[in-house]
Amino acid sequence: FASYYGDHMVLQKKPSGAVVWGHGELGATVTVTLSGAGGLIIMEKTAQVKGPSRTWTTVLDPMDQGGPYALMAEQGLENVTLRDIYFGDVWLCSGQSNMAMTVLQVANASQELAAAARYPYVRIFAAAPARSDVELEDLEQIDLPWSIPTAENLGHGNFTYFSAVCWLLGRSLYEALGSPIGLVEVAWGGTPIEAWSSRRVLRACGLLEDTGRHIWVGKEGKEAPQISLWHSACFNLKLALCFAPFINPSLSSSTSPHQHLSGPQMPSVLWNAMIHPLLNMTLRGVAWYQGEANAFLNTDQYSCTFPTLIADWRRAFHTGSAGQTEPLLPFGFVQLSTYRHQSADDSFARLRWHQTADLGVVPNARMPSTFMAVAIDLGDEHSPYGSIHPRDKQNVAHRLLLGARAVAYGDKDLVFQGPYPTRAILEVTRGLLNVTYSQELVCRQRDAPAFEVCCSSQASLCQWLPAPVMAVGSHTVTLALSGCRTLVLGLRYAWAEWPCEYQACPLYNPQGLPAPPFL
Repeated sequence: FASYYGDHMVLQKKPSGAVVWGHGELGATVTVTLSGAGGLIIMEKTAQVKGPSRTWTTVLDPMDQGGPYALMAEQGLENVTLRDIYFGDVWLCSGQSNMAMTVLQVANASQELAAAARYPYVRIFAAAPARSDVELEDLEQIDLPWSIPTAENLGHGNFTYFSAVCWLLGRSLYEALGSPIGLVEVAWGGTPIEAWSSRRVLRACGLLEDTGRHIWVGKEGKEAPQISLWHSACFNLKLALCFAPFINPSLSSSTSPHQHLSGPQMPSVLWNAMIHPLLNMTLRGVAWYQGEANAFLNTDQYSCTFPTLIADWRRAFHTGSAGQTEPLLPFGFVQLSTYRHQSADDSFARLRWHQTADLGVVPNARMPSTFMAVAIDLGDEHSPYGSIHPRDKQNVAHRLLLGARAVAYGDKDLVFQGPYPTRAILEVTRGLLNVTYSQELVCRQRDAPAFEVCCSSQASLCQWLPAPVMAVGSHTVTLALSGCRTLVLGLRYAWAEWPCEYQACPLYNPQGLPAPPFL
């Protein structure tokens, strides 16, 4: 079997069929048998081992949730049996350090770890951080093979395994659905979206020139030309065959002038080593927490790279699973939280906006079948891991759960987004702006300077001035334009690196979800 199949795993339940694959001797026939209690054979599949990768693949018939089952692969006289397998929903969790933060690091960690034993049907798996210049067939290393959760493996250390956001989401999905849940963690701290993107994504967003060279900013912020291995002619060929003639030997030698560019920040290296090997896996959904690194790198390209990465992963997982992973694979993500108090830098605010493809809320036309957990009100100035790593991951997971239930599981009556403005009407004579919202409003903090208007004058095309809240109705907010005597060209809300204190943004809905930032 391939590296990420093992005892205790969860395979995707019906309506999809789970894909199972592995390695074998070229030309051999592999028989795969699924059996239940007492060895009763439920299904049998055969597959040929094909070259050049010497792998075999089969799709199991769709199975109801439950277990335990045993899965055996036989080739000639050899056989391997995997035991204690369940069918349920499989979720992939990926991103940078806020996804890698473990259950040991969150608020109330000891309670969360002690509760692990109550969830034997939520199974966890963590790939080891790995990077590669070429797309790999299988994972190089595994940090945690498929396991039943324990306090030890959920809190193995800091930023190792197991991901707190992933665990808390999976655990609450299990509580909501009653189905076994398989959680697959592939995360690496400090990594930009470009590292998780295939060459297709980078090319689509103008971050990969066909000339074979482009400028990439390395860790130290120095610019250096990266000798690109991506040769456009090789686009659809088997990578190993196509790259051999182009690889520049100096790239791998320690004398390389591009040494400071090495590491997990490089374009496509994590897609190659951590995502590409998993494409055959049948999935139910993806959870993503990434973006901090892109507040400092290609920030304004994120409104292209993120929606394009989502579409590209979907196409790749659908194809890789022989059509079993649905084409609009549900994709949930966490909007950036906070970093520095009183910072005048707007890169976090811009990145949060770009996380929605510049439309403010998801799902939307550019990002169908997605859902977002807003986290601007979950800042943690005194986090021992630095303020960029807030410890309240429970609220993050709760907000993701609402989105998953609504978008992935079709719970139509569930409110999963905060209030969002639908129109703004200017009352010029009274110097007021009335903003109408999509939902009932709860005002938690009237005095926070969250609203600003873009005031146009002869001196400047757009000067952002505070617009104090005068009144909050059930669905409306009235703002004073006191500072703006001329033309109002725009309005923005919570447009700051640290827009509000803990759970104290100005606007929420009755369900306690914060209004997302907008421009």
